[in-house]
Amino acid sequence: MAAASTEPPRLKQLLERDPYLEPFRTDFQRRYSLFYNHLKNIEESEGGLDKFTKSYKSFGVNQLADGGIYCKEWAPGAEAVFLAGDFNGWNPSSHPYKKLEYGKWELFIPPEDGQSPVPHGSKLKVVIRAQNGALLYRISPWARYVVRDEDKVNYDWVHWNPPQSYIHKNPSPKRLKSLRIYESHVGIASPEGKVASYKNFTYNVLPRIKDLGYNCVQLMAIMEHAYYASFGYQVTSFFAASSRYGTPDDLKEMIDVAHSMGITVLLDVVHSHASKNSEDGLNQFDGTDSCFFHSGYRGNHQLWDSRLFDYANWEVLRFLLSNLRMWIEDYRFDGFRFDGVTSMLYHHHGIGTGFSGDYNEYFGLHVDEDALCYLMLANHMINTLHPECITIAEDVSGMPALCRPVAEGGGGFDYRLAMAIPDKWIQIIKELKDEDWNMGNIVHTLTNRRYEEKYIAYAESHDQALVGDKTLAFRLMDAEMYTNMSVLMPLTPVIDRGIQLHKMIRLITHALGGESYLNFMGNEFGHPEWLDFPRIGNNESYHYARRQFNLTEDDLLRYKFLNAFDRDMNKLEERFGWLASPQAYVSEKHESNKVIAFERAGLIFIFNFHPYQSYVDYRVGIETPGKYKILLDSDAGEYGGHQRLDHRTEYFSEHYPHNYRPNSIMVYIPSRVALVLHNVDIPK
Repeated sequence: MAAASTEPPRLKQLLERDPYLEPFRTDFQRRYSLFYNHLKNIEESEGGLDKFTKSYKSFGVNQLADGGIYCKEWAPGAEAVFLAGDFNGWNPSSHPYKKLEYGKWELFIPPEDGQSPVPHGSKLKVVIRAQNGALLYRISPWARYVVRDEDKVNYDWVHWNPPQSYIHKNPSPKRLKSLRIYESHVGIASPEGKVASYKNFTYNVLPRIKDLGYNCVQLMAIMEHAYYASFGYQVTSFFAASSRYGTPDDLKEMIDVAHSMGITVLLDVVHSHASKNSEDGLNQFDGTDSCFFHSGYRGNHQLWDSRLFDYANWEVLRFLLSNLRMWIEDYRFDGFRFDGVTSMLYHHHGIGTGFSGDYNEYFGLHVDEDALCYLMLANHMINTLHPECITIAEDVSGMPALCRPVAEGGGGFDYRLAMAIPDKWIQIIKELKDEDWNMGNIVHTLTNRRYEEKYIAYAESHDQALVGDKTLAFRLMDAEMYTNMSVLMPLTPVIDRGIQLHKMIRLITHALGGESYLNFMGNEFGHPEWLDFPRIGNNESYHYARRQFNLTEDDLLRYKFLNAFDRDMNKLEERFGWLASPQAYVSEKHESNKVIAFERAGLIFIFNFHPYQSYVDYRVGIETPGKYKILLDSDAGEYGGHQRLDHRTEYFSEHYPHNYRPNSIMVYIPSRVALVLHNVDIPK
């Protein structure tokens, strides 16, 4: 019986799908055995996964039904623990915690005349007496709300328990088949040079996202982070929504309004590492370097200068799994994009390591199977308790089966980011003349994904927008974006090329690159310049820490063309659902003609990347006979094109085999143009 428990129940299906994984059967068994044993121990010791992952309702400071306060912490290195704050005049010893087993501490404060002894909005600190006798004033790892006064460096923990919390009015959207993601940062979501608010995002940005045809928003930098310029990736308080944008209720309202629009909301969750801050972070919470993290060298990320979790630790699992559950149940997030998964999966954290695709790179002693087991537990918990939720892995290594069910021995994620695609576009634009673009290489990069694992395609994300890098638009048009984006100015060759290729790159990535699509806010219209947060190096300027949505509303600027194309591209996908359709059949990738043609979701996609050669009566192979018409034309006037195509044209198929397709059509395909055609004989 014990041996049977170590075998993933559906491992056979995984190995039949990919026989090259057979030599690693024992690795899958060992990984699943670790997962299975953790799950079994949770059932036996904690009363089940449901109860274990509800720990956010008992740890930290929580109000009871009678008005009393129950406090609980895990501080195994502490000699004593106290609660101090406004409520007791900051007396560091009047409210001691009682020591429990396994490094836990608890405190009950009875109600005062039926009221909470700790008022809403009052400041608190956990006081730790360390092993050396020092008193350490700490923010609870489970704190729900922390704020920083303008004249202070560190954050303060504020007890959040309003008389009436926000009540969600709208149900979460049903699980989406086609995921069109708008990657967003609340703080920069305004043309103004300041930290924007949840309210601003709710009433000014969400309607824009809806209009653009995106059905999902992925929120960065929500988990509280002391350093704004970290883009939210140096988390200090894991259970607290960032107060720099507003209150917890403001965020709840924002998510609720998104749900009313049918928009799914994902949280960019950072469980791969934590800030080194100790005054207002997790680091050295109990006075030791091993609370929550590995001690010594293993507990530090050498590139990120941050702390690394000990995923084998029982209380770390409680903390992280409960953290996910809190964001789902308290705030109504619909899933997560797990950041830094590659760093979690390997002891080398991907530092100085390349991945060639050799399967030996994904199995062996260099894999951190405790971290992988945590991810399996996280996905199992979410899939079991909240099956409507979505999980995404940010993994650059390409670990096999990461997006297959845990029952197959996989990681359990729903999607993984197709991280090779933006790198390929950058490499092409930087290094090659337009005449030297390799159509076969482009197609290979866009279609090279593991069978039956879902990928999120994107031409660029926030990574490419950061200072030190360049967005696609800025790479294509660079300095001319400052002078020649006005329609009153002549259309220069640089701006013309940039606008046309920007549209083509995004459409082919959208249609060919995966089972979902992602765009970083502002990049849809070719946002100029880069993204740079206030810091000493730029004199604390907000000039580049904003999104100039107003550029699309100026009828005299060419940004409106890219914005309109992005909107219509998304609306077309919404209508035909190519992201939820099987992978495309590519019938042509012609090197000298620079033409790519493929079929997906019953549509025909034709791309002519040639910088100056147009083709009359160009034959394109198709599967289904019929009469075809243009659905989307990147050369249309409303998209800043040259209007070389007549949209009244009807393309009749011939029973003339071409490129291994039984039928074909003849089309006019101008240079630097993308076309989408559909069969009007087939009702849709």
